[in-house]
Amino acid sequence: MKTPSKLALLAWFAVGTAGSLLTLPLAPIAHAAPAAGELVKMLQTVDDRQRNSGDYKSLVYIEQKEKDKSDLVYQAVIYRRDETDKLVIMFLKPQAEAGKGYLRVDKNLFMYDPSVGRWERRTERERIGGTDSQRADFDESRLAEEYAPAFVAEETLGKYTVNHLKLTANAGFDVAYPVVELWLDKATGNTLKRQDFALSGRLMRTTYYPEWMKQFSPSKKAEVYTPKEIRIFDEVEKGNSTTIVMQSVDLNSLDDSIFTKAWLESKSR
Repeated sequence: MKTPSKLALLAWFAVGTAGSLLTLPLAPIAHAAPAAGELVKMLQTVDDRQRNSGDYKSLVYIEQKEKDKSDLVYQAVIYRRDETDKLVIMFLKPQAEAGKGYLRVDKNLFMYDPSVGRWERRTERERIGGTDSQRADFDESRLAEEYAPAFVAEETLGKYTVNHLKLTANAGFDVAYPVVELWLDKATGNTLKRQDFALSGRLMRTTYYPEWMKQFSPSKKAEVYTPKEIRIFDEVEKGNSTTIVMQSVDLNSLDDSIFTKAWLESKSR
């Protein structure tokens, strides 16, 4: 399958809506803070708009940039069963990575390396395939369940009016980052920008969502929103970044066998 050219992937930096998210400063707007219940509803809207209630399959293109190193390009397929919180990530390209994969089941994340034929349990901070991406970047959104929101300000982000929220992880939930800041488009409720912080307060990642797409979900019997492109910037290793492009999304039912260790192992033989 032909992958997008680098020129196409980077064009949004220079022009258009997505570029404006990176180049224009945030400007606060004086408004009364929403009530606590309204903040929770904002997170529920984010979750619900992305929740399929059934199965999900996506072919993704991943480009990893590291300072002073050659760019790495990957292709992977994502399988999700949102009803039972199951997730499979299987790499197709390059050949050296083909067959490597991840399985999330019963709230545990496992990684399979076909070169050694072994499964290993991973944490939520696991860098998927050595990129800046993590499990949550591909999985169902569960913000309202995992975090408690606080209002920061109503601001402008590029040409958008946004609600800037600060989220603190709820006790008992295994998340990659205990503190998250979100910039939500007031018009749609979609996330435009996200920042992830360590417990110490150190900024770890900044993520932009320049474009969203929607399609009808047969299982939900409603439209589902998915990010068409995700850009992740490493705030610790400056100069490192990851671009994820969803090349196709299929919301039809998947075979039960896909969400098993045996299935992923069989694909590497």
